[in-house]
Amino acid sequence: MAIAKAERLMNLALCLMNTRRPVSKRELRASIEAYHEIGSDEAFNRMFERDKDDLRELGMVIETVESLDGEIGYLARRDRNRLPEIALDAEEAAALSLAAKVWQQARFAEAASGALQKLRAAGVPFHDESADGDLDERHGDQAVRESAGQSALEPRIPTPEPAFEPLMVAARERRPVVFDYRKANAVRPEARQVEPWALECWRGHWYLAGWDRDRAAVRVFRLSRITGRVRTRGGAFTTEVPDHVDVRATVASWAGEGATATARIRLRRDSGYPLRARAVETVPVDADWDELEIPYGHGLDAWLVEFGPDVVVLGPEELRADVVERLRAVAKG
Repeated sequence: MAIAKAERLMNLALCLMNTRRPVSKRELRASIEAYHEIGSDEAFNRMFERDKDDLRELGMVIETVESLDGEIGYLARRDRNRLPEIALDAEEAAALSLAAKVWQQARFAEAASGALQKLRAAGVPFHDESADGDLDERHGDQAVRESAGQSALEPRIPTPEPAFEPLMVAARERRPVVFDYRKANAVRPEARQVEPWALECWRGHWYLAGWDRDRAAVRVFRLSRITGRVRTRGGAFTTEVPDHVDVRATVASWAGEGATATARIRLRRDSGYPLRARAVETVPVDADWDELEIPYGHGLDAWLVEFGPDVVVLGPEELRADVVERLRAVAKG
């Protein structure tokens, strides 16, 4: 559906830019194949107005002209819709190059690579990765290479979850979605109706922030817990999208980041490395267990449940009770 809309918008933009006179809606409807499938005039008018608004939001200048007979025509003059010459310094070019490198598993990785090739052809000063084997700090290249230049460690942002691309498209196009989500303390997933706002990667996991319609509240979802297919729904968002959505800060606060209180847990030896990385203190108990003091904040109980029998909560008592309750809920399921 997203591809069909992009193709429709592209055809509309081409029609408006490749004419010397204003073109009416009637002529546009006859010229663009995607509009042929629209049955009623009312439905076509709504779609056309949305498409026109979308093109204007993308920066296209569309003029509205009224002819002598009172018919409204539309025109996008080429001189007003021509992009300025692309001029990037070395640091800006390196930032684009780095951004293109990190997408390794997403569908648009090939498109990003093609865009870099076109920019190189236009003379944009991208760093020649084969020129030397050292870390080039001037260009901001984060790749670490061996002296022989035969192998490299480059940044990656993995996107293995099938839900990533449909959620990214839905967030960009402001489309509500429905998906099945399994919480940490639940055996079976449940349906969630969400208005997706933003996606962000934090500590190796992708998270979605958005408005949960059923709960009438902001929620954050880990993509690895989404089961089945993400389905888009018609209609507009019912809430306003914030100017800034800090997914990472929300997830961090739920995981106890920045918390002033601490909790004491017993952790099985050679397990729970994320917990060990955040421990304030670690004391060996015996050959099988260590005792850790970790930051305690909202959502820590859900995180501890994920480690199952490898974690025993010693205190505080309310955290221990929350973890026990979650484990009992899983056992009952």
